[in-house]
Amino acid sequence: MTTLKGRRPETDMIHAGEPKPRIGGAAVMPIFQSANFETVEGEAYHDISYIRLSNTPNHTALAEKLCALEGSEAALVCASGMAAITTSLLANLCPGGHLLIGKCLYGGTHGFVFGLLEKFGATYSVIDINAPESWEDLLRDETRVIYTEAMTNPLLEVADHAAVVAFARSHGLVSMIDNTFTSPVNFRPCELGYDLSLQSATKYLNGHSDIVGGTIAGSGAQVKAIKHHLDLLGGCMDPHQCFLLHRGMKTLGVRVAQHNKSARQLAEMLAAHPKVLRVNYPGLASSPTHERAKVLFDGFGGMLSFEPDTEPDGAAALLSSLKIAMSAPSLGGVESLVTLPATTSHAGLSKSERESIGVSDSLVRVSVGIEHIEDLLADFEQALATL
Repeated sequence: MTTLKGRRPETDMIHAGEPKPRIGGAAVMPIFQSANFETVEGEAYHDISYIRLSNTPNHTALAEKLCALEGSEAALVCASGMAAITTSLLANLCPGGHLLIGKCLYGGTHGFVFGLLEKFGATYSVIDINAPESWEDLLRDETRVIYTEAMTNPLLEVADHAAVVAFARSHGLVSMIDNTFTSPVNFRPCELGYDLSLQSATKYLNGHSDIVGGTIAGSGAQVKAIKHHLDLLGGCMDPHQCFLLHRGMKTLGVRVAQHNKSARQLAEMLAAHPKVLRVNYPGLASSPTHERAKVLFDGFGGMLSFEPDTEPDGAAALLSSLKIAMSAPSLGGVESLVTLPATTSHAGLSKSERESIGVSDSLVRVSVGIEHIEDLLADFEQALATL
């Protein structure tokens, strides 16, 4: 496999990691539907090509493409975004490690950290992502990791990521970030100095709502250590998943460009609408982290959330009134999706826990797709008119 240096990301999305020479002349990377591969005398166990070891030709091609896009030394693909998150945390925290983590998180991450992590012998402290001066007070001798999200789910706050990297380096911590909402098109955390960039490949990387997968990118030493854990925990991606992700990543650039453009237009329309109380989108000047996002990101992404001027039942009715946007809890696909985080991604939190992080029962999260923007604007206009 080969990756040429100095190319723009849109070119690497298509050409990085592709086999040279092409296998049988195939323009598209074939699916290697084989669990076993012939071994070479003297190979170590974890170097033998085997699906569970995430090192078949399909896995390797994806890893090299990811390295080119993330600007990282190494990369892995795995069975899901949660496999990427949990394996990375376990590899760096257990046993006895301590984690610093923001309070507004993806529901699965929240459930693992707040519900299961201590069962593995690790502990955590919650930090205010907007107050770097307060983080040192929470340090312990056993603190090993600081974990953030590129943009919080579902309020779209942007942490001071440069401060996270500087803090981690000054205290010898491993810095981890969930980069799902931004994708490497809009933000490349490893280039900023993060040790590990994690993503749910289910979302923007694949972009077609037809697989579940995860990715891990970072330093060679970190990825190697995590891979050893992943090999033993078994969270591998199968070859057909690899094929679909490989195909999806080739259009990542054009898709994210449209997501960025359409989400900003929809956010501006909603912010001006009399039946909307507030809009959370880092591309709006009204966002408290807008200036930070302008510096860090190449685009503001396709995710937004808003608070309609109605009770939770009215918010649910609003979702039912939409004709184009579909009510579904995922994100990052070509189709626009809407959901109430209180009943989906954050249903595992109590009402008081949700309120403490600003997630009301009527908050609507939108994953803006790549449909024609005028049709999307008209769809939300007609749905809001029903309130």
